[in-house]
Amino acid sequence: MTNSSDRNATLFARASQVIPGGVNSPVRAFRAVGGTPRFISRAQGAYMWDANGQRYTDYIGSWGPMILGHGHPVVVEAVQKALLDGFSFGAPTEREVELAEAILKLMPSMDMVRLVSSGTEAGMSTIRLARGATGRSKLIKFEGCYHGHADALLVKAGSGLATFGNPTSAGVPPEVVQHTLVLEYNNIEQLEAAFAEQGSEIACLMMEPICGNMNFVRASVPFVKRCRELCTQYGALLVFDEVMTGFRVALGGAQSVYAKEIPGFEPDMTVMGKVIGGGMPLAAFGAKRAVMEHLAPLGTVYQAGTLSGNPVATACGLATLNEISKPGFYDELGRKTRALISGLSEAAKAEGVAFCGDSEGGMMGFYLLDTLPSTYSQVMKTDGAKFNQLFHGLLNRGVYIAPALYEAGFVSAAHTDADIAETVAAAAEVFKTLSK
Repeated sequence: MTNSSDRNATLFARASQVIPGGVNSPVRAFRAVGGTPRFISRAQGAYMWDANGQRYTDYIGSWGPMILGHGHPVVVEAVQKALLDGFSFGAPTEREVELAEAILKLMPSMDMVRLVSSGTEAGMSTIRLARGATGRSKLIKFEGCYHGHADALLVKAGSGLATFGNPTSAGVPPEVVQHTLVLEYNNIEQLEAAFAEQGSEIACLMMEPICGNMNFVRASVPFVKRCRELCTQYGALLVFDEVMTGFRVALGGAQSVYAKEIPGFEPDMTVMGKVIGGGMPLAAFGAKRAVMEHLAPLGTVYQAGTLSGNPVATACGLATLNEISKPGFYDELGRKTRALISGLSEAAKAEGVAFCGDSEGGMMGFYLLDTLPSTYSQVMKTDGAKFNQLFHGLLNRGVYIAPALYEAGFVSAAHTDADIAETVAAAAEVFKTLSK
């Protein structure tokens, strides 16, 4: 039975009859934290309202793309104008060219990009292109990094060093992941062993430079530097998955952050999504011209999509990129994000609650741990029961964070200092209950 006055519960009951698990992406089901998912009816600025009319300060931001906040007037105007011209044509448009040019200007590691509709599609296509360009089959990914739900990437670590992984989803045959090598994130020794053993067969190494799906975990500078060196040495392509970090942690993405620490650094290929679509279904992948020219119709690596470069999505993305390119945007965004993490840390410390956090630009994460983790196994040491208490405590106080302890969070330009202060005050109340 559901509470007839709770529209979230009513909608979830209806949804569960017609949609597997009642949701169209698993984490939204709240199964990790328990309780009833919130069905969002509208959003504006830094806030969302659920089906009951309850307002929440939003630190998910549609899992990253809403860097300007919801309903930014410039972006809304651009989308409205594009809608009047047509929803979809199945033919090229000038705006596709403009968006591609804007992306390449901000991320000079690429000469060309291909627009697609989702991060999963971009990641899958990047691997196919890397294999086609190198003539090799094997790829390296890291435990805890998520690159979409393509079959070859739904794999967990094998039983020993440099062994190939096992499928983590039903429906993925073992032979599909036999070429996927899963290593520990930030483990240089294991990385070197894998290349020494199989380097000549590796087409690409794909990594999230800052992970967002085992919460917020940075790749160390020495680790990124060694990834670059080994890929160059063995002729493999270094792929930066910047679906989350691209234009979210800095205007030039995470690769620009690492370039400040590693002279001349750049990845060979980049996967993008989220912010470049401004909340619309849009993603991209790109590389130097010599690699991208292997892609159809120029080359023999096939990839296509009916809605790729959709005119409404490109309008949304282009307007978003124009806004975030304005001087001082990331300085202010980073300041607010750091203020949130600092405030939460101080509030937790005051109550004797183990807590640590980190941020870059408008992306952030925190743990109920004493020290920041650097690997997936360290992330797993977080107290899940206490996190669930924290999640629901914040939710009940009008603060919406990710309903899973393995997800990063996001601050937008629309969040005010007052929003940050209110969030810290709400957390302080919840920390009092966690310390008992």
